[in-house]
Order: sequence, then C-alpha cells, then structure tokens
Amino acid sequence: MWTLLYSPRLSKDRERLWLQPASAQDSGLYICMLQNKSSCSKIGMRLKVLPRENVVTGCHHPVSTPITQAVIPLQSSQVIHCPDLQDVTKMADTEPTVHWYHLTVHGMCDKHFSWNTDREVMRKDSSLNFHIMYDNFRGLYFCTVTYMRKGQTLNFTRSINVTAVSPTVVSKLPSILQPPADNVLTVKLGTEVRLVCVGLFPFLESRWDFWWTVDGRRLDKLSDQRFSNKNRQIKYYFGDRTEESILLIQNFGSEDLNREYNCSVRNECGSETRRVHLEEEVSVPSVELGCGLGVTLVLMLLLFVVYHVFWLELLLLYRSWFGTDERHTDDKEYDVYISYARNSEEEQFVLTTLHTVLENELGYSVCIFDKDSLPGGTITDETLSFVARSRRLLVVVSPGYASQGSQALLELKAGIDGMALDGHLRVILVQYKPVQGQGWVRELRRARVALAVVRWNGDKSKELTSHFWKRLRVELPVRRVGGKDGKEGWSSKDVSLMRLSSQNSTNSQTGLISNTVKEPNRVLNSAT
Repeated sequence: MWTLLYSPRLSKDRERLWLQPASAQDSGLYICMLQNKSSCSKIGMRLKVLPRENVVTGCHHPVSTPITQAVIPLQSSQVIHCPDLQDVTKMADTEPTVHWYHLTVHGMCDKHFSWNTDREVMRKDSSLNFHIMYDNFRGLYFCTVTYMRKGQTLNFTRSINVTAVSPTVVSKLPSILQPPADNVLTVKLGTEVRLVCVGLFPFLESRWDFWWTVDGRRLDKLSDQRFSNKNRQIKYYFGDRTEESILLIQNFGSEDLNREYNCSVRNECGSETRRVHLEEEVSVPSVELGCGLGVTLVLMLLLFVVYHVFWLELLLLYRSWFGTDERHTDDKEYDVYISYARNSEEEQFVLTTLHTVLENELGYSVCIFDKDSLPGGTITDETLSFVARSRRLLVVVSPGYASQGSQALLELKAGIDGMALDGHLRVILVQYKPVQGQGWVRELRRARVALAVVRWNGDKSKELTSHFWKRLRVELPVRRVGGKDGKEGWSSKDVSLMRLSSQNSTNSQTGLISNTVKEPNRVLNSAT
C-alpha cells in the first residue's frame, strides 16, 4: 500500500501510483509498504520530475517505467500492445490516442507505419501488428498515450524492446559442432590438457544445459580435483546461442588415456552426446633432429665451398675414374695438334713448354707440323692430314696469329671445319698473350664464343699444378699415363710405322675444307 497525503492529482491502483499530471514538487522519495498478517516490508524509490522544456522530442521520449521486452520469431506474426493503456482507459474521460515511434538498431527514427503492409497500427485498440517479422523491424518502440482527465490533457510514454529470433519452423534440437565425430586427439603426458566442446542451442524460451562427464559422472561428482571446466558464449545470432565448454585436466597421466570423456547438450526438444577419444602424442626428438639438420646444412655448405674452390680438381678426378679413353673409340693417331704463329717467341713456348709437358709429363701424343712433317709432301695436304688424324686442335692465340694466307690460318680453318662436319675434332684456344678486340681474325671472332679459352699467365702458369694446366687437361682427352709415348702397350716402332703409312694418304684429305686459301704448293727439301 502507498501512504500519501490527499491530492486530486494522485491516485493509486493496487501496486501502481498515478501522478496526473506530475509537477516539479512531486520529486522526492516515495515509500511502498508490502504487508500481510505476519510481516511488513518497505520499499523506497526516488522520483525526479523533469521540466517540460528539458524533455527531448523525437523518438527519444522520457520513460518512467522499465523497458518491456518482446521477442518475435522471424517470418511470423505477432501483436504488441502499449503497456498501461488499458488502465488509463478506465480513468480517462475520453478515448485515449496512441502514437507509435520506432528507433531502429541503426539509430534511425521511424514515425510512419501506414505505408508498410507488413507492420501497421490497428485502429481498434491502437496495438502494433507485425504481419510478417523482418530483421529491420528490430529495435526500441515508443508508444505515447494522450488522454483527457478532469479537463486536462495528459500523456505518458512507454517503451518496448522488440527482438527478432530465428523462425519457429527451423529445428530446435541442440547440436554439437566440435569436436567432430570419431575424432582422435593427441595429448602429451604430464601437461595440462584442454578438451574443447562447442554446442549450438536454437532459440527457445526454456532452459538449456551443457556439461562434461568423465566415466559417466559429472565434474561436480568427481573427487579428483584435477578436472575442471570453463564455459563461455562465443556467438549470439537471432536468439541462437553458440556456447563453448572447455574441460581442463591438470597433470595428465597415462591412466587418464583409458577414461571416457563425453560432452553433452540438452534443451526441452532433445539432447546430444559426443565422446572424445585420446591417444598419447609421439614425441619427436627435436634436439637430435635439429643437430642432424644442422650437420647436414654444414656439410652441404662445405661441399658447396669445396666444389667452387676445387671444381677443376674434382672434375679431373671424376674423369680419371669414369672418363672414356678416346683411343679405344677412334682410329686417330695424335691426341693434340698444335697450331701457332711462326715466330721465335711463340715457337719457343710451343716446343719447350707445351710440347714437353704434354708429351713427357702428361702422356699425350703431340703433333707439330714443323717437327713431324716429312720431305716431299705439300703443305696443304699434310696440314689437312695431320689435323684430321688428331683428336684436339690446340691453337696458340697471340696478337700476331693467323695473318691472311699463313700456315696458322690454314690449320685453324681445317680444325673449325672438321669440328663442324663430324664433331670428332675439338678446337682449344690457348691465349698466350692478350689480344685486343680488333686483333682477333674473323674466324677466331666467330669461334671464340663457343670454344674453350685457356689463358697463359706467364710465371704463374709454369707449375704443373697451376690453374692453366688443370684447365687444359679438362679440355684434352682422358689419359692414363702408361709410357713415354702415352699409349699403353704400343712401342715406339709401331708409332713410327703409323706415321709413315699415313703420309701416303694425304691427297684424300683436301676435301675437308671448302674455302681454303689458294697458296702455291711448295716441296719440302729437307725435314724440319
């Protein structure tokens, strides 16, 4: 009951106290007394009356009562009534009028419903009828009631929060989203294990339940304090709740692998349970694996460095083991034919250095025209014969090499044509001295792009272990030294007979070159 002084503006209706109208002096503390035959209690509330000029217009009307909640499923129909309208109708002298306002979830104020056939205000009782509920109809609704009482125009405003939920036609059975069915989780012994279960609860105006069981018993029934759980909501969408429950197991032991872990969900429409299967995690020897990978990377780096520093030595070693001796696959007499400019400096380099090392130290059979040609032959025919009977043509390049019509140019053309025709002859360029761009003859300018060039570096190249000799041996035929002549099982007499017999067939070799220089044949009067 309310205890108050008499005033024509104040009236009470059971638990309600009406101030019609409210004035500034009505602000203060109001006490409601609840009593029966055995007890009595008092409830106090403070009222603040705002001046009319401070009242906010538009959708934001001041409301003196708590917000009423209304839940409407999507795609369904429902009617909401303005609260306290029926009570004020009994006290009003005339029929009250009601105005509805909608404050959307996006902050927009909608005051007109007549244009929308899916939502309208009913003329009969001023209620708001949702023929079909849509998502954009959600939000806060205000109803302002205006009426006449004792000659005064009075009004009040109430608010209703309309919430849209999932349609009633969809399934309302709860379901478990995680873990998947028949999924096996790996766990590590001696650590904290977290088993995660995610459940979906469709909207229902009834209670729901989400729990774990271990060996058929809920956690509150277990005496083992190592087991606990944490629940939280991870999603709320039109009343459908997605909940997460985490089962925590401290100091997981081997005996815990044999336990039965079940996650369950339930509401008034049904329930679902899913078991979680566990197995021990196989530990990977990370230290040993890391050490192995580190050693492998170091070895690969060392091999990379060794290859780039000693690639010539490795290539020569590979050729000595697995290379094919060309003497067993062709019928040629010489390993190397040396072509050079006929001057004293280069002739000394060829005879004292190249010829001596190749034949005496490395075991190659070397042919030099001025040394191996016999009297009575022609220069052109004998040159072509020597080149055709050699496996390599070694061209010593210098600034004065191969002037037009010289012996060296004839040898160079014979080697290039022979390499192009049958591929059994390879040409090697030994750059004895640096040659400027204009110093290269036409044939060498074209050929040096595809030919191997080995550079002589003076005193640095004299040692047999220098880069020059290693690089040259890579381009020369594979040779395993067996004797002075470089031919295993062949005597010096056999070699001499082969040279003599080959001189009689020189006339047949002139066809190897199509455009040789026309030089008068001269007869050698004496052996070089």
